[in-house]
Amino acid sequence: MDILGTLKGLAQDSGFGLFFVEGGWKYFVMIIISFVLLYLGIKKKFEPLLLVGIAFGCLLTNLPGAGLYTPELWDVYAGTEGAQFVTASGDVLTHVTFTDIIHYGGLLDILYIGVKSGLYPCLIFIGIGAMTDFGPLIANPKTFVLGAAAQFGVFFAFFFATRIGFTGNEAASIGIIGGADGPTAILTTSLLAPHLLGPIAIAAYSYMALIPMIQPPLMKLLTTPEERKIKMFQLREVSKAEKIVFPIVVAVFVILLLPATAPLIGCLMFGNLLKETGVTERLSDTAQNGLMNIVTLFLGISVGATTVATRFLSLQTIFIIILGLTAFCFSTVGGLLVGKLMCKLSGGKINPLIGSAGVSAVPMAARVSQMVGQKENPSNFLLMHAMGPNVAGVIGSAIAAGFLIKVFGG
Repeated sequence: MDILGTLKGLAQDSGFGLFFVEGGWKYFVMIIISFVLLYLGIKKKFEPLLLVGIAFGCLLTNLPGAGLYTPELWDVYAGTEGAQFVTASGDVLTHVTFTDIIHYGGLLDILYIGVKSGLYPCLIFIGIGAMTDFGPLIANPKTFVLGAAAQFGVFFAFFFATRIGFTGNEAASIGIIGGADGPTAILTTSLLAPHLLGPIAIAAYSYMALIPMIQPPLMKLLTTPEERKIKMFQLREVSKAEKIVFPIVVAVFVILLLPATAPLIGCLMFGNLLKETGVTERLSDTAQNGLMNIVTLFLGISVGATTVATRFLSLQTIFIIILGLTAFCFSTVGGLLVGKLMCKLSGGKINPLIGSAGVSAVPMAARVSQMVGQKENPSNFLLMHAMGPNVAGVIGSAIAAGFLIKVFGG
């Protein structure tokens, strides 16, 4: 028995040996990137509930030889031209279903089905709805306009991306980063450009976590100290009946207007109805806690699995990171500019800072509006006023995503 030859064979076939084959260095780089993401999630607390899962999924998928995620299977499933998958028995597959993926794929392939089918983002939207209070928006419906204005960055980044070589599907997926809504970005990308899911998800959640750093400079640049000092009147009290009717009316109107929004808007409003009825406390509590935690766990690790070294390390990823930041900044700018316009039209009764909360990062963007406003005027309390455009932004980003999915998803 050739013991030396056996040991050499084991070394070559191990994951360690695969680092030294052609292109193996890319796995090493991706493992380093996963460590950085883990540091940002754990130490810096950048959206840790999802970023830690994404980082660990990135680590697992880039351990050579582990076979937990098989991008070739998903290429065949998506119908990518020339894509094929060779099974262990030598069969060549040019068409696969979810059943085939379960049979031939690894653990993360199976978990990723929930992303590709749109299940995870929609379940998360039920939880978001159950945690959202639309009262400030109902009390001041004019702030719907600010939620719409903050989608400007989505379409700006979309048009810019198409000019630098991205396809319509890819540009739509990149642009939706500007909505500052992670589940919406994931759903849109999984349907339109699944090969970009890794970098888009990381960009979306990273920028959401960096809101306290990104938005204040823009807010100070576009508003005057006098505008930032404006105090707003207390919102009227919203009745229970209004809160119950609101999600039903919004679901019916928006879905009839744009049917492609049905999965996101339907789940968001269903979750909110569970919260507001007062007779489904157990279901609301489950949606806010148990369901959200379980789905977030699966979503993070399966999205991280798509950051395969051979695809993630590219010039395209750098462009996505830059365009995502551009989209986010222009969404903030759009909300602020319309906020300034509303300030003028109202005779100085609306503080334009609440326009920056039109991005749908709830409630962080509203808290940033409160923080910046209070620095100029310590007696200023903008939080509840900013929550109106903030929750409007959630609806706005879902509508923007539904529109793009309808146009480019067929």
